[in-house]
Amino acid sequence: MKVWIGIDLGSTTTKAVVMTAAGEILGRGITNSRSNYDVACAVAREDAMTTARFELLRQAVDADPERAPRAAALVRALHHAFRGEQYARQLEALATSCLAAAGAPERPVLEDLFAALRAAAGAASGDGEAPRSGGEFFRDLAGSSYLRLAEEAARTGAARFDRLMGLFDRAILKVENEPPDLSFAANIGAAVERATAALTHGETGGADDVERLATAVRTVFDTPLEEADSVGTGYGRARLPFPKERIRSEILCHGLGAHYFFPRTTTVLDIGGQDTKAIQLDAAGLVTGFQMNDRCAAGCGRYLGYIADEMNLGLHELGPLARQSRRPVRIASTCTVFAGAELRDRLAAGERREDILAGLHRAIILRAMSLLARSGGVHDEFTFTGGVARNSAALEALQRLVAENYGARTLNVSPDSIYTGAVGAALFARRGAVESGACAA
Repeated sequence: MKVWIGIDLGSTTTKAVVMTAAGEILGRGITNSRSNYDVACAVAREDAMTTARFELLRQAVDADPERAPRAAALVRALHHAFRGEQYARQLEALATSCLAAAGAPERPVLEDLFAALRAAAGAASGDGEAPRSGGEFFRDLAGSSYLRLAEEAARTGAARFDRLMGLFDRAILKVENEPPDLSFAANIGAAVERATAALTHGETGGADDVERLATAVRTVFDTPLEEADSVGTGYGRARLPFPKERIRSEILCHGLGAHYFFPRTTTVLDIGGQDTKAIQLDAAGLVTGFQMNDRCAAGCGRYLGYIADEMNLGLHELGPLARQSRRPVRIASTCTVFAGAELRDRLAAGERREDILAGLHRAIILRAMSLLARSGGVHDEFTFTGGVARNSAALEALQRLVAENYGARTLNVSPDSIYTGAVGAALFARRGAVESGACAA
């Protein structure tokens, strides 16, 4: 099977999309961009190819009409087991790196800490949403649990908190830049064994379902995914391992990607990690005008990342917490450089975290509204993309301000909004095959 790949190497996250000849998204991959862009590109691409194989697996299992109702449960059980195997490999790499750098006082504490992390991962391996792959998500999942356990150890006097966190900070960089093998081939065997136990002893299925799943896995594993072409874009596109003619601008890719998800889109707002883009499109998804912020990252995803770090919160926690505000604080500046100092000043003045965060989200969207106005305003339909589109408080603030300034507008946000640039890149990659007649438009 021929596939086309688009990669969006952003300042914060790197995204990859695998697209079929029919223009369907077969796989998606994401990781944090880290300091090594080449590694980030490889990890995101591998993750996209993995999810593509799971989609092929779902299609293969679903092809049996008599057992179609069980298809989703079968694939979900295997996908969860697979992500569990990936997480376990990363956790062992983290433990090895931490223990290698630890002194005698910290080593027994770390051994107990990682034993607790392994136990927690094992207890969660049979149910719930599949863990997400990629260094960014491993850092979040493992980091929050490690932080909690390190605080408990520090309270008992077993080890110093700063020392334990220093070991983690150094080790996570090593795991991210020298990741263990997270590929489909390396992890699917152990994942099938883990899923088989769950299927045999649980309510998901019996022996017939297990054999059917194993057969489908073998079929999918033997299906070659041939990369016909690839295109790259994003903040770090100059570092992508592609020839110059296979690189496209962020503006063009985000515009085309937004049009792919919502063909009636005429205005696009993308808030990424390092920049904000306001884009105007014609009916074919071609860019007719745009505005970008300057080199400052104020009001972008990286700014929210600094705020999350200062508050010892996960990035995903900022939006829900901000929405609990009863009296938002008015924020005059969203300077990333001074984010920590401003936040500490506000807290010292007695302001509630929820109110500060609500004010910060409003300030971010106000900056974006200025770009939208300079690009030509907000027209119907309006699409919000980028990582910040996942933030519920940012989305709520945007809806309110657009309504106040432009009236009723259809506001689109795709669940895959963070992949918009990568989708546009994949569409550019596929365009050559369409023009040559190798695949349909």
